[in-house]
Amino acid sequence: MSAYPQWEDFRNSHFVRHKFYPRIAEDTPTFLGVRLAHSASDLKGADVAIIGAPFAAGWGSQYAGVDKSEWLAGPKRVRQQSIRYGTYVQDFDIDLSDVLNIVDYGDAEIAAEASIVATVPNILAAQAAVEKKVGDVLDAGAIPVVIGQNSPCGSYAIAKAIAERATGKVGVVSLDTHWDAAPVDRSSMDPSIAGAASWKHKLYEWHSNLSVPHLVEIGERGMLEDKNVVRRFLKEGAIFVPMWRLRTELAIEGLCKLIGRAYEGTTDVYAHFDMDVLGGAGPTSGDILGELAEPIGMTDYEVIRIAHEVGLRGLSGMSFICIPPGSPVIYRTIVYVITYLLSGLAKRRLLQKA
Repeated sequence: MSAYPQWEDFRNSHFVRHKFYPRIAEDTPTFLGVRLAHSASDLKGADVAIIGAPFAAGWGSQYAGVDKSEWLAGPKRVRQQSIRYGTYVQDFDIDLSDVLNIVDYGDAEIAAEASIVATVPNILAAQAAVEKKVGDVLDAGAIPVVIGQNSPCGSYAIAKAIAERATGKVGVVSLDTHWDAAPVDRSSMDPSIAGAASWKHKLYEWHSNLSVPHLVEIGERGMLEDKNVVRRFLKEGAIFVPMWRLRTELAIEGLCKLIGRAYEGTTDVYAHFDMDVLGGAGPTSGDILGELAEPIGMTDYEVIRIAHEVGLRGLSGMSFICIPPGSPVIYRTIVYVITYLLSGLAKRRLLQKA
């Protein structure tokens, strides 16, 4: 795999060089070139707000065998690749900007040290920074879409903010290769951390308005999980779609019907996309995920289609972690996931007005 292009090379590339757009930093355009919201007051009237949460878990300079600088660049690189595109989605003949007020709310103020020195105070401070940004968006009546890389900043922080504001039960649509549901975070070994291996357990332990029967869990496969963890979620009523079931029984249309289970009896739905779910089946080699890569991965179309289906039904917030690092086409895939989610929201808005 060739190195990710430098900003100057990308800025002068074929689909970008003629464009003008707001920037968060010299090398960071806003997502799709939408308006930049500098403060909470700028969120007034917004329907959707993009937030970056550059955080890599654990001690030292690597995560899952990949240099942390590659993981941390995810939110910036997704925004860079997004600037290739406009807000018109030809598949549906919809210009998102005609239907939705989309803003970019920049990145959460996460200290660089938090991604290298994994003390409990550093992790909790990073989580709080994301909660603050997400809370601003929710309080403005908009939907946060958080481009993160590791838990708790790209998962639990978003779900927590939604759960604390929900008036009823909260459903969850989750894509992942791993359950992330161990009782204690293995990196910190601290019960107060909703970390990479434990955030889903903590979500249901700490928030009574989230219940397992409203969880649609998609994408796990293989032999890595603790049978007691999986069987606990199955016993408590999770709607579980491992990749084997998706490939042999349901196919994508059957899966889309099951997504509706997260909406039955709930007032809010949180969508979480752990992009290691692509494995080796996405638009580029799964090996860029390092130790996280597993066979029988979900395809880019399946992930994009699920996002669109969630958008059609509505949601309270969305987040990403483990975006495979280094590949321009993978970052473009995240742009598509978000854009097709927004297309679903736009269709929903138009139907409501009809």
